Amino acid sequence: MQLQKELRKEVAGDAGPVKSAARALDLLDDIAANGPGTQLQLSTRLGIPKSSLHALLRTMVDRGWLQTDPTGSVYQLGIHSLVVSSAYLDGDPVLARAASVLDEVAAATQETVHLGRLDGADVIYTAKRESVHPLRMHSAVGRRLPAYATSLGRALLAEIPAESRADLVPESISAITPKTTTDKEAVLEIIDRAAYQGYATESEESCLGVRCFGVALPFGLHAVDAMSVAVPISRLGDGREDLIIETLLSVKSRLAAVHNNSLVR
Repeated sequence: MQLQKELRKEVAGDAGPVKSAARALDLLDDIAANGPGTQLQLSTRLGIPKSSLHALLRTMVDRGWLQTDPTGSVYQLGIHSLVVSSAYLDGDPVLARAASVLDEVAAATQETVHLGRLDGADVIYTAKRESVHPLRMHSAVGRRLPAYATSLGRALLAEIPAESRADLVPESISAITPKTTTDKEAVLEIIDRAAYQGYATESEESCLGVRCFGVALPFGLHAVDAMSVAVPISRLGDGREDLIIETLLSVKSRLAAVHNNSLVR
């Protein structure tokens, strides 16, 4: 009841963001990014007083957005988060149109294929096809990674006007692996090269032992979705790299023709 009173008071007195709603969304984002936590841990991570967080956690558990472990002290995402996520995936028109393309590239390369979407300075995996080989890249739909360190993200950043790319690459770059490029100017040069080539690459910068190749998918005038092929470096021999790049560029060119989005750079 206290949470509902606070929400009504905020709505009545301020047309701006509702604090309780913002905190609920921040809570979901934090657990999705950083994993489960106790009330104290979540309070510390989010900077929310424990007294305010208690009612919010109880409400979100009651509604199925969160659930607790057997001890009742650790909070994690609940089943309703999955229901809403699944509804998003089922209703997204790009995912429906890209399904056959993912299948085609997976069959041609026999490697792990990802679909991703640019979200600010990050890229989020929205679909995946597994490699036929036992040795494969471990990843999951919904995973968020910085765009600058992935072939998916670099391919999408390459679609942005050159003068705007620097805004989406941080001055101080955190390494995901020991091989992540952390110099901003070097990253921008890599993105410039991707814009010229029409595809992007990265080697062991987001996952050790894996090389990735990505292209933006021109479903519209401004591409926000991209596809990549992830291959263990140990399998990149006998012209396989050329085959993967040619396959991706062929798909990109065909989609561009269908959607009337010129590939001229």
